[in-house]
Amino acid sequence: MKKILVLTGLTALVTGLSSCDKGFEEVNRNPVQSTSIDPGYLFTSAEFYTTFGSSTIQYEETIVQQIVTPFGGINNGGNYNQDYRDNTRVLWNNLYSGTNNGNNGPIKLLADVMNQTRADTNRSNLYQMSRIWRAYVYQLLVDTYGDVPYTTAGGAFLQSTYLPAYDNQQDIYNDLLKEVDEATAALNAGKRTENGDIFYGGNIARWKRLGNSLLLRMGMRLSKVDPAKAQAVVQKAYQGGVMESNADNVKIQYTSIFNSPLSNLWNGTEKANFYLAEPFVSYLKSTNDPRLKSIATKYAEPSKDPSVTTEDNNPANQIGMPLGYDNTSITGAPSYPGNVSSGGWKYSQLNRRSVGKVDAPQHYITYAQTQLLLAEAAQRGWIGGDAAAFYKAGVTAHMAQMAEYSASVAVSQADIDAYLAAHPFDASKALEQINTQYWVASFLNGPEAWANWRRSGYPVLKPNQYPGKTIQGDFIRRLTYPLNEKSVNATNYNAAVQRMGGNDDLDTRVFWDK
Repeated sequence: MKKILVLTGLTALVTGLSSCDKGFEEVNRNPVQSTSIDPGYLFTSAEFYTTFGSSTIQYEETIVQQIVTPFGGINNGGNYNQDYRDNTRVLWNNLYSGTNNGNNGPIKLLADVMNQTRADTNRSNLYQMSRIWRAYVYQLLVDTYGDVPYTTAGGAFLQSTYLPAYDNQQDIYNDLLKEVDEATAALNAGKRTENGDIFYGGNIARWKRLGNSLLLRMGMRLSKVDPAKAQAVVQKAYQGGVMESNADNVKIQYTSIFNSPLSNLWNGTEKANFYLAEPFVSYLKSTNDPRLKSIATKYAEPSKDPSVTTEDNNPANQIGMPLGYDNTSITGAPSYPGNVSSGGWKYSQLNRRSVGKVDAPQHYITYAQTQLLLAEAAQRGWIGGDAAAFYKAGVTAHMAQMAEYSASVAVSQADIDAYLAAHPFDASKALEQINTQYWVASFLNGPEAWANWRRSGYPVLKPNQYPGKTIQGDFIRRLTYPLNEKSVNATNYNAAVQRMGGNDDLDTRVFWDK
């Protein structure tokens, strides 16, 4: 009887709606709810959510031997040279779906922006800015994973594409070069300014310099796989005009409300678990680099906040943690300094009052990196200009960049001049010198430090010989796909893996890594 009554009630309801639907849509429309979102807001979100999460510390920063933890489990990654998919997938998830931050990822957001502005001449600058930033995001993905969804990615809502195919990584790069070149040229300072742009406030001249600087970076990636094309791209980027000072740095300045995505590693429950790696500290220490004092600190009790423990910022006392050990075997490391009863070890850590503070900026593309790439290009004879001058400008810029973290760790001009006098440009070892400085200048930008190290081969690092490693070679060359791609998007996943040699592993190289 209950089923009959329910059915009768539903029938009556449908009949009533059919006869009384006049004005139904108007009555049930929320008069104050937006039916569409301004694409400018979507672009702001895309910029903000292009973040480097903790996985870039556990993999990329550890692979290039700048930061390390002796712990496995949730911190497993480059420290053990093992394939831990909970961490290899994080950048993928952040950039595509935003699942790790609870929001749409920049790929989806930028697809929406471009769809809304493609034919809108009033928002043409927003369209071109989106093309440039989308290219940056895809470069991160290709450099990290190889073949990735590109042509149909971000199209679940727009095209009902729920299982996108993976594109060939070299084809993606070729299209990204075209996108950045065209978009940069099409930017027009005489048209509408997008004030919601959190990088430059819509300043078109600076966006043009960003576009050319990104083009330079992408061109240099091709230096081993296609030198002729690399030279042509680099020349075009340089002639177009690249970043001119640290004021052009692409960064997000976090706040006490919107914290840096890396800050929990330095200030939360993990603060006694991560340390500056021995090769990084030793290099800075052996060259009397003034940045060491800005970056490194030894805490008497690493498990406690700086306000309740003592800090030692003296460069002479800094000790980096060696790679190849876990939390048990580290006691057998050479010159082991000891542990701390309240938690942690007597190794150097990131300074939590400066580069590790909750409102520290996160840098994506910088003037320092750009000048160092120009130094290499000039040394190769690809562009005019003085390689030594570019090198000096790059080193100076990164040392000056320390002031962006805190005035208390700013490097003085006197210290910069003294360092450059002691370590002048040496043409006989220029590529090593330039790219070792690029390694330092990319500190905390794990994806870029790792990519340029793979491309250039510098600095020369000794392999991490952790006894439980699962890689076949000496270093991790790419990160593996998320496991759900293998199960949910199996056909496209398998096709990509076969194109890359048949293995989804940490040893497979991306196309430009020869």
